[in-house]
Amino acid sequence: MDLAGNLDSIRKRIIAACARARREPPSVQLLAVTKSHPPEAVAAAAQLGLNLFGENKVQEARAKIPLCSGKLHWHFIGHLQSNKCRDAVALFEMIQSVDNLTLAQEIAKRAEQAAKTMPILLEVNVAGEASKSGYAPEKLLAELEAINALPKIEIHGLMAVPPWSAEPEKSRPHFQRLREMKERCEKIIGAPLPHLSMGMSGDFEVAIEEGATMVRIGTALFGPRTGAKAAATAD
Repeated sequence: MDLAGNLDSIRKRIIAACARARREPPSVQLLAVTKSHPPEAVAAAAQLGLNLFGENKVQEARAKIPLCSGKLHWHFIGHLQSNKCRDAVALFEMIQSVDNLTLAQEIAKRAEQAAKTMPILLEVNVAGEASKSGYAPEKLLAELEAINALPKIEIHGLMAVPPWSAEPEKSRPHFQRLREMKERCEKIIGAPLPHLSMGMSGDFEVAIEEGATMVRIGTALFGPRTGAKAAATAD
């Protein structure tokens, strides 16, 4: 695996996508998805200048993060169960996958106990897939003010995982929908939401063109794990 080459290619593609969208490249953060990759892979990526990493499972993160440099920043990007909130609040600087009010309340409780303010993103199921977690758009709008009122919680934006497709353009309508949802949420709470976390290895350029501020990339950076589709969806 040529990690340096992969990263160089991704960075060039981010710059090109930003140019097409008339955006500045620093407006897009690259989050390296390290699910199933060892601390050594994290260290190698950090040596190349990456400092933002994402994990999908609390149990794996609990074992891995203490073995990595303390200068790195970690976001939780997987489905979070309420009984894992205490560890998630302790381990991560942001939880990107908040998809219901009960979960947000538990995160707020654990953050208060830890004397910590927890930035979160609200995950939206933009395609209404039964197999995926994430807020239905109308339910998110209905619960938004209640979440925003919770102590020790800061809503920083929205996140989505569109349906997997071999054709990146098929993700574009979903990214557009998430951007529109962010605008509706901003009107409800009367404040800007700085982040749109959307776009993975197969479609991050389209996501950037549609306003992504954070792209979550694993396979294109670290290489595939098991099977083409599994690798493409693992980010």
